[in-house]
Amino acid sequence: MNAFGFCFCGISDNIETVMTSKKLRNDFLKFFEKKGHQIVSSSSLLPSDPSVLFTTAGMQQFKEYFLGKKSPYGKRAASCQKCFRTSDIEEVGDERHLIFFEMLGNFSFGEYKKEQAIKLAKDFLDSIKIKIDWVTVFRGDKEIPKDEESVKIWNRFGFSEEKGNLRFAGRADNFWGPTGEEGPCGPTTEIHSQGIEFWNIVFNQYYRHKDKSLTELPIFGVDTGMGLERLVKISQNVPTIFETDLFSSIIIGIPGQNEKAKRIIADHIKSSVFLISEGIFPSNVERGYVLRRILRRAIRYGKLLGLPPNFLIPLAKKVITIYQDIYPEVKSKETDILTVIQNEEEKFSQTLEKGLKQFEKIAALGNIDGKDAFHLFDTYGFPLELTQDLAQEKSLKVDKKGFEEAFGKHREVSRAGAEKKFGGVGKEASYEAAKLHTATHLLHAALREVLGGHVKQMGSDITSQRLRFDFSHPAKLTESEIKKVEAIVNQKIKEDLEIKKTEMSYHEAIKEGALALVKEKYPAKVSVYSVGNFSKEICAGPHVKKTGELGYFKIIKEESSGAGIRRIRAILE
Repeated sequence: MNAFGFCFCGISDNIETVMTSKKLRNDFLKFFEKKGHQIVSSSSLLPSDPSVLFTTAGMQQFKEYFLGKKSPYGKRAASCQKCFRTSDIEEVGDERHLIFFEMLGNFSFGEYKKEQAIKLAKDFLDSIKIKIDWVTVFRGDKEIPKDEESVKIWNRFGFSEEKGNLRFAGRADNFWGPTGEEGPCGPTTEIHSQGIEFWNIVFNQYYRHKDKSLTELPIFGVDTGMGLERLVKISQNVPTIFETDLFSSIIIGIPGQNEKAKRIIADHIKSSVFLISEGIFPSNVERGYVLRRILRRAIRYGKLLGLPPNFLIPLAKKVITIYQDIYPEVKSKETDILTVIQNEEEKFSQTLEKGLKQFEKIAALGNIDGKDAFHLFDTYGFPLELTQDLAQEKSLKVDKKGFEEAFGKHREVSRAGAEKKFGGVGKEASYEAAKLHTATHLLHAALREVLGGHVKQMGSDITSQRLRFDFSHPAKLTESEIKKVEAIVNQKIKEDLEIKKTEMSYHEAIKEGALALVKEKYPAKVSVYSVGNFSKEICAGPHVKKTGELGYFKIIKEESSGAGIRRIRAILE
């Protein structure tokens, strides 16, 4: 261990000369601050753009400034951004790929262009003594010309095709963007060292529309992204990113000889810690499904290594130790993080053994059909991707389309059985049901006030006699918390607040802070119901006109409705 509390296992240089990840992160930000860039904090892993699940690049929080909107940070910015990409999940376990990573980036919104962008990158790398082995430049295609300007700039720095340290690549490697369905994009130049690409300099010259057509942007934007983990690997001169100080203390806590399995567990537990710190809980939809998938994948690899029950908990604590000074939210949410991980591990471990036995029986017959894959999901909690992992190890295929069809039929049956509409209220909504539905809005806001902003509605069911409300939260509510929630709801009823309905676009509603159901698909135009200044939600109704109509709100039961999901039953008296 060194003074920073990190184990530099495998680092070949003298311990005194090794640059820690903390120093490299700080050096980058200080360098660009001195070059006139405003340092901007990392945005959430959960972007405001509804077309993407996660923040995958540093430029996402700056996207609108590349389109001409005035930046509050000036024309130059730099950041270290938390990123989450599932596109590389199959590659995790090699020397360089991760799901969660940090992206260092510097950005220009219509000020400097290619020459200064490349010079800044070269100057920074020189300052930390990183040697560039080679660079790549966009070779051009039928739609976009070859990037001759970048070639000339690199030539002046001693890089050329003749020397072999300047190479050309096509659209797949040297053209980036957009994030989401449409947005800024452009050709890139990439920097390589020790055999890996680690810094991508994007020239945002174009706007990619939904129909895939390109138009030139009114301003020239520079967007760079450098993986901190890869930079640390190069600087610390170790064989893989898992031997840097960002991973070594996690890896050392995982016994066994299967290096790939250990790396996957280390990556997945780190990714899980950060997702949970953002208020995500395991579920079978969207972000919650991604979290469940990577947690269960880590648990399954732990079983391969013969690790004991709850082995993920000490590893999660090590992740928190590494990042608590950089991202304080992982420390402040430590109890929630550990509770969610333990609940999911205990829940899945109960069925994993049986599920693996069932998989072996199915696999003995050959390729896995969709119905069998869904049976493993529905009965044993195996995400489709876990079944695909297991099948791949046996050189078998999984009928993904068949799985999706079986899943779709199951969902239709579930919906038909409930025959619900308007956020849990039956089609024939009575006045009593409308009152109870309005009460769910007050309950939702009160829960968030008492428990925290991580609380999100996961479902509801309303009759004319009672309401049932499911929400994300990792632990049983205490008597004190239940009483506080009841008191807040009844206070808002007493205030006789007006319920107002406003029509607006979905994007506008989200921007104004309206809450939306996690697993719901909304139309372009939505109704937003506001209860005074206390609650604002996207909803299709029905509601009463004023909270004073509700009477007295009473919680009659609080219980679990699944891992990381609680359920409240309540009545109006």
